[in-house]
Amino acid sequence: MGKRIIARRRGQGSPVYRSNSNRFKADVKYRNYDNIETTKMLKGRIVDLVKCPGHTAPLARVLYENRDELLLIAPNNIKVGDFIESGISSSLNNGNILPLKLIPEGTLIYNIESNPGDGGKFCRAAGNFSKILSSTQEFVLIELPSKKQRKFDPNCRATIGIIAGGGRVDKFFVKAGKRMHYMRARGKLYPRTSGVAMNALNHPYGSGRGRHHSKIKVVGRGTPPGRKVGKVCARRTGRK
Repeated sequence: MGKRIIARRRGQGSPVYRSNSNRFKADVKYRNYDNIETTKMLKGRIVDLVKCPGHTAPLARVLYENRDELLLIAPNNIKVGDFIESGISSSLNNGNILPLKLIPEGTLIYNIESNPGDGGKFCRAAGNFSKILSSTQEFVLIELPSKKQRKFDPNCRATIGIIAGGGRVDKFFVKAGKRMHYMRARGKLYPRTSGVAMNALNHPYGSGRGRHHSKIKVVGRGTPPGRKVGKVCARRTGRK
């Protein structure tokens, strides 16, 4: 018989694992891609800086010339009253939004689109930035904050600069209650109990002599849900 493990409880969507999205300010993404291509360049003014519980970085409320207003991830060293540009004719200044094909190599960027027009998916946490390594007509090679290199469509957009809020992880929580409220705002479970510290009926790694897992960590793709913990269908293990 299968076990009721944490992965299955989270999928049920109980209040413990549910993110309070009703407290989030808005969905943070770029403007419509076709409008930007048509207007070539659109200037916007920073009217406010907002703290959203669903984001680690501060958000900038931008009011564009066509009266459109939306929230964007704020770059470092920006303040209320500054202007940013969005479009293919924008300059290479801090906070401006351009397609990757128009950004020179070595530039620091963030909030990179996975597909043209999706609003931004990569590099969105506070203090993070990516770097353009090379650019061709077929793809743009970018080094992500994890040091992993990934190829992107040249028409995908990104913002120039570094995300504000750097040094966030340097400050300690000190109290467990502070950490609990921080994790609850994002629908994360805290505190987390180690599998080897549980009983055998609660987790496959539970019970046994001391805190060690008595089963191999690699499991197959077709393993039953109560047993599917650890490295699921791992292609390789160990150090290279």
